[in-house]
Amino acid sequence: MAGALQAPCENERLHTQSNFRLLVVRLGAMGDILHALPAVAALRAMHQGWEIGWVVEPRWQALLSAPGAGEPVATEPARGPMRPVIDFLHLAPIRDWRGKPLSLSTIRGIRALRRELRARRYNAVIDFQGAIRSAMVGRLAGSSRLIGEASPREGPARWLFTEPVATRGEHVIEQDLELAGQVAGETLAPLAPPMPIDPAAESWCDALLAASGTRPVALINPGAGWGAKRWPVERYAMVAQGFIARGFRVLVNAGPGEEPLADAIVKEVSGAAIPLATSLSQLIALTRRVSLCIAGDTGPLHLACVLGRPVVGIYGPTDPGRNGPYGTRFRVLRSAQSHRDHARRAEPEAGLLTIQPEEVLRAVDELLAEEAAG
Repeated sequence: MAGALQAPCENERLHTQSNFRLLVVRLGAMGDILHALPAVAALRAMHQGWEIGWVVEPRWQALLSAPGAGEPVATEPARGPMRPVIDFLHLAPIRDWRGKPLSLSTIRGIRALRRELRARRYNAVIDFQGAIRSAMVGRLAGSSRLIGEASPREGPARWLFTEPVATRGEHVIEQDLELAGQVAGETLAPLAPPMPIDPAAESWCDALLAASGTRPVALINPGAGWGAKRWPVERYAMVAQGFIARGFRVLVNAGPGEEPLADAIVKEVSGAAIPLATSLSQLIALTRRVSLCIAGDTGPLHLACVLGRPVVGIYGPTDPGRNGPYGTRFRVLRSAQSHRDHARRAEPEAGLLTIQPEEVLRAVDELLAEEAAG
């Protein structure tokens, strides 16, 4: 009827609803959690009164702790100007559950998570993962709203979503912003999230870098989720040698099971680099302080981006347009021979092998010149 006032829609009411409760589901892995954080940080900035929870696998919880004191996320929401990105952290040991799906401990664990989530009375859930397991975890919350991509990573997951969203962004961070915007019907801009500060990790890092003096520090991460994404260690060693020649102190980070990669690089440069097997909190502290990071498509590269450090990404079968560096100074090297392929092959992808150390060092010099120019 012409001239009639329209009742406010549900999304409009959300803008002023101070007790709205949102649950984020992004169980893992490291890079994917870091890709989701700018969208959740944007929601937090727009809606200070909301209470935001997150379900994550225990091994990644250090990425989501409250910033500033290295303390666990509060069991009650924080108030005031320094609120963390999330208020509640829910742990879901999915890896353990998958290993023994019919065991009594798994059944009890799932029931306990269900009780915990339902006790929070979440008004809406966002599944940033798009997997059947993450959508099922989202369902445990009992909310009438489960938001996810219309074309999720695992197709059947879409049938569990009550609000499928057709995303248009190229980069996964842009896609996550579109999902987050669905909660209150708004357009969000990415926001760099505050990362946790662990005092013990900060002290460890200060002691480690004390020997560097005024020398800049380069961090090399040779590992990756699977072999097709791993550039050969001999070439990383040549890049390390180039850093050393440029006056850098070189640190080589190794994730769990990647220690032989770091050791091989150190051996190639006759011990002139330092191998590290850090905890997640230590890696955060260390990455804050480095001058430049070199890696493939792996979590430590994306951590460097979140922390605003310059990065050189060495890409093969994964698409840097979707999963590449974002929000910092960067260079990406990827062969025209490489094609998007997420098959978990053990050997380096053929296109990745066409990238030479000299190209990486040229990219390093370009970034260093940009940094020097401000």
